[in-house]
Amino acid sequence: MLLTIDVGNTQTVLGLFDGEEVIEHWRISTDPRRTADEWAVLLQGLMGMHPLLGVELSDGIEGIAICATVPSVLHELREVTRRYYGDVPAVLVEPGVKTGVPVITDNPKEVGADRVINAAAAVELYGGPAIVVDFGTATTYDAVTARGEYAGGAIAPGIEISVEALGVKGAMLRKIELARPRNVIGKNTVEAMQSGIIFGYAGQVDGVVARMKRELVGPNGNPSDVTVIATGGLAPMVLGESTEIDEHEPWLTLIGLRLVYERNVSRM
Repeated sequence: MLLTIDVGNTQTVLGLFDGEEVIEHWRISTDPRRTADEWAVLLQGLMGMHPLLGVELSDGIEGIAICATVPSVLHELREVTRRYYGDVPAVLVEPGVKTGVPVITDNPKEVGADRVINAAAAVELYGGPAIVVDFGTATTYDAVTARGEYAGGAIAPGIEISVEALGVKGAMLRKIELARPRNVIGKNTVEAMQSGIIFGYAGQVDGVVARMKRELVGPNGNPSDVTVIATGGLAPMVLGESTEIDEHEPWLTLIGLRLVYERNVSRM
């Protein structure tokens, strides 16, 4: 089995693949202070609950693929693979790793590894042109050309960041539950905030995606040829309200990690 680890700014998603199928997954908080030994204990505890894995840390794990947007966490996970998975092939996505996705931005080194990995998975699953909308700490929009190139994208504050900002900066406002309100016109403060967040973000998604579609296909192309894929832990908040999203793939980044692992492990 392949263990995939996607480290985000707020949360880390782990997935176990048996072939091309995700057979188990976990979501934990990202703690940059967590040491390699603590990571090892955490992984042992999570995987120890799976019936197909043995009691030893590396039992059943035949490969590891990792991407991290937090450098300190990447450093500790590198140590985990060295100390606890020394005999298991491991791919850590960083410069020099083959992703199969040409990056045609001004400075390819600025593009987060998770965004390139999402592009790789989008091309594999749906082909290009495509747009990936990843609802995480930030909401990212990533454009993939018909040739499978990463063309660039947009970055907006994430849904939870916006909710926290309202609670901190609004004198009469507070933190609220992220849920769909009964109406767009809120009858109380909580519903009004929920309406602005949920429907506001749906409008943002549809507006940004529509503009990106037109740029991707050019003046003579058909925007409907672009597949729009939503992923990320907060995607379900907007899925039912957006008119531009075509597909929902919650494990898009993990699938991309599997693809990158397969493209690199033979070179190790």
